Amino acid sequence: MVENGKFNINSIDTPTKNDVTIMFSPNSTTTKYVYTIYDGTTVKKSVEVIGNKPTNIYLNETGIYHIEVTTYSNNKITGITKSGNYLVDKTAPELDVGEEEISLHEGDTLLVDEGIKAIDNFDGEITGNITSNYSTLDLSTPGHKTLIYTVSDRAGNMTSKSVDINVLEKEGSLFAIQIVIILILLMFTYLIVRFRRAMRYEKRINPFTIEPIKDNTVSLFERFAGVYHRMTAFLSKYLEKSVFMQKYAKKLDKYAVVSTLNQNGMEILAGKFLIAFLFFFIAVFSKTIQLKLLNVYEFVIPLTIGFMVLDVIYFIKYKVFRRKIENDLLSAIIVMNNAFKSGRSISQAIEIVSEEVEGPIGKEFKKMSLELSYGLSIDIIFKRFSERIQLEEVSYLTASLSILNKTGGNIIKVFSSIEKNLFNKKKLRLELESLTGSSKLIVYMLFTVPFLFIIFVSAISPTYFFPFITTELGNALLIGMLIYYIIFIISVRKIMKVVI
Repeated sequence: MVENGKFNINSIDTPTKNDVTIMFSPNSTTTKYVYTIYDGTTVKKSVEVIGNKPTNIYLNETGIYHIEVTTYSNNKITGITKSGNYLVDKTAPELDVGEEEISLHEGDTLLVDEGIKAIDNFDGEITGNITSNYSTLDLSTPGHKTLIYTVSDRAGNMTSKSVDINVLEKEGSLFAIQIVIILILLMFTYLIVRFRRAMRYEKRINPFTIEPIKDNTVSLFERFAGVYHRMTAFLSKYLEKSVFMQKYAKKLDKYAVVSTLNQNGMEILAGKFLIAFLFFFIAVFSKTIQLKLLNVYEFVIPLTIGFMVLDVIYFIKYKVFRRKIENDLLSAIIVMNNAFKSGRSISQAIEIVSEEVEGPIGKEFKKMSLELSYGLSIDIIFKRFSERIQLEEVSYLTASLSILNKTGGNIIKVFSSIEKNLFNKKKLRLELESLTGSSKLIVYMLFTVPFLFIIFVSAISPTYFFPFITTELGNALLIGMLIYYIIFIISVRKIMKVVI
């Protein structure tokens, strides 16, 4: 066997994080040689050396290398020398510690190995190599602690990550809040049980008693309504001192017509604050049971949802109310026009409508009839009616009656024209709804598909959408999707909206 040369280090089977220097020494008859460095099957470097002097070959990057040297003598290949593998690992393992901030109460136990994982490019999963300083931490005293996880691979590359642990003190106030909340719930439970017991007793005694002339009993709902009214009245006194709150309450005045508990916008605003506090109270109670404190999101979200509950309820009720008014207004105009044809006055026509027409429009005309009995003029009662309803047709009716009341004219002809216009408008609206019904159905399905998709995927994999909540990139993507969805809804509603 002819010796063509040799390596001073033929192979390194255990990964190393150090730079590797390999010397190749050719034989004395070699005139030149070419050494090629392979990283796996990829050629990393190829160098030609003239003469037979030894050469140092440097490996300073991560890889699995081997070297092939072709030697020449008198421009003829005299041999090929191959080395073994050189394992160079300069890449630290990846360490996943899950949440980087944890809140505990003093004395709680931390599951230190839960959700921890380490992977190395050479060694694969090395979770078993993870060490921590958990045994040196004192979680029995409040304060900020730092839990440090460390993992090393066979090459000696090390990765460390820390987890901030906020140890909270078990304050007496937290337990006091919990006790107060539990006592309040027990009190409500006691009142409900007592009320149900009284109802059973009353049902058993009723067959043997004479019904009193006047019943002064107050139902449980009436008691709650009374407490609600007192609280909103108390809160309204302080809200009225703010100009901003007055302007905001002014926008809520229109919902007073559909509210059974609130008489004006200021009371509705006070109710919004009370419900927001109730939602916050429920959130605090759920956390105190777990002996934990609210974070920023758990503080803001219940307050926001609670504050917007009345807006959603009253918006839907007001929309239904307006739709009934629009549908019944034509009936009221027809009844008034027939009353005018039979020689009745405006006040008599209003009274006839209040008796003949049912629903919201009938209640409004009853209010107008009552206002007439109090001595208000026709112009004022219809102006108040227009401000309560805020419909274009009602404004047109109010303006027509005001002009007729001041200047005179053929009221039958005017109301016949109003009746005809309202009838044509209602007919056109019904035709439009029938033509656009399928399109609206498709749009509503497009609105609900994302939520149905989320529910379906969450039922299959409950943790699938967690990255949108637990990571910063996920939060940014979630906010972007919500903004895009809102823009989509607004754009589609603008396109689908047709004003008659």
